[in-house]
Amino acid sequence: MASEYNPEVQKLFLEIMMHEPEMFARVQNIYDAENFHKSIKEAAGFIYEYSMEYNALPSAEIVEAKTETKIEAVPNYDESHGEWFLDEFEKFTRQTALNRAIVQASDMIQEGNLAPVEKLVVDAVQISLTRDLGIDYFADPKARLLALRDNNGQISTGYPALDRKLYGGFNRGELNIFAGTSGSGKSLVMQNLACNWVEQGLNGIYITLELSENLCSMRMDSMLSGTPASKIYKNLDAVSSQIALMGKNGKTGNLRVKYMPAQSNVNDIRAYVRELHIKTGKKPDFLLIDYLDLLMPVSAKVSPSDQFIKDKYVSEELRNLAQELHCLFVTASQLNRSAVEEVDFDHSMIAGGLSKINTADNVFGIFTSRAMREHGRYQLQLMKTRSSSGVGQKVELAFDIDTLRITDTGEPDEAPQGPTPGQSAMAQKAKSGLKPGEDVTEDGEIIQTKIPTAQVQSKKIADMLSGLKKPK
Repeated sequence: MASEYNPEVQKLFLEIMMHEPEMFARVQNIYDAENFHKSIKEAAGFIYEYSMEYNALPSAEIVEAKTETKIEAVPNYDESHGEWFLDEFEKFTRQTALNRAIVQASDMIQEGNLAPVEKLVVDAVQISLTRDLGIDYFADPKARLLALRDNNGQISTGYPALDRKLYGGFNRGELNIFAGTSGSGKSLVMQNLACNWVEQGLNGIYITLELSENLCSMRMDSMLSGTPASKIYKNLDAVSSQIALMGKNGKTGNLRVKYMPAQSNVNDIRAYVRELHIKTGKKPDFLLIDYLDLLMPVSAKVSPSDQFIKDKYVSEELRNLAQELHCLFVTASQLNRSAVEEVDFDHSMIAGGLSKINTADNVFGIFTSRAMREHGRYQLQLMKTRSSSGVGQKVELAFDIDTLRITDTGEPDEAPQGPTPGQSAMAQKAKSGLKPGEDVTEDGEIIQTKIPTAQVQSKKIADMLSGLKKPK
């Protein structure tokens, strides 16, 4: 309640900070003189400005001389007072900022300026002190390493070949992006991941901003039941029973498929996840969003045509959401036209530029064609990984064109792609296109060489052949 933080309590906050400078240092990141009552606002502002200029707090005498506000000593101060101060000052700052945001929001609404309203309120609600002081590096190395082992890379993608490249699988709180050209199967890859994870007993959400909920669900019916998509309705009863039994066997996780309109934002997704948690009591282990390019940012008003800036903000907000929810997080993005005829992808082919790649933890290029799909093959190219050394490597996956299921081939990994030992990448690339009589230097420069020729003594060979006796 606002009455809990009357001017006397607010003045006590200043007195505790003056008495114990450590307390001021700990709340400095949320300290705002505008939050204080008008009777002590000048003193609060002076204390902050003085500390910024001189890297120390002023004395009580200086404060009184400059602002006519008397700061008194705190009698019988102990550690419990400090803990009370931190808790109450955090609540006071959050509440005051929220009240101010509501007043500002009402003015904006009357003016028809709705875009910044949500951010004002969210920023106020999220005000908090930094309580987590991080890892004490030397304190317990074994516990630190075991925690890393137990909490990272322990959730399989469902594809052992890909897991090996990622040192175990995906990590919670990371942003993973699957990039592909139009029609390459971005949605299919994510729907297959959803199937893999519910079969592992994980609960998750598949959000589609393009396809309908029913179409996405029907595809996954085919994947999970092993029934060709063209025969789902011919075997409607059998498929329905099989899917229903999977949901009740106690081993399969829960899956929600939710459609959201294009140009939704991260706050729309956050609100949906919270509502689902309230109504079902289940937090998602994974969240798949199909796909990033169709979202709009919350933190800035950006034109949809400015794709680089738009995707930069959206990627950062999605990664923050992944951290906040502490779940497996996968989305997709478009590769531009330059990737259509290419066999090997690079960062320049991402639609909108590098803004998404810079933010993402893992980026995978989807390479396929009609011929590959007909022959039962999909290929993932590791364009970026933060937690492994798999960049530039490729993973071959099997694809069932009837059931749309993507599975591991079970074949051994190929030899590592890339330059041969002792040879630069530039030289390796140049050497692949050499003509007869050409070679390449370490720097990739093509040089002319002599074509080896055999010296043939044709006359001697002719004489030898003519001297051979014909068979009788």
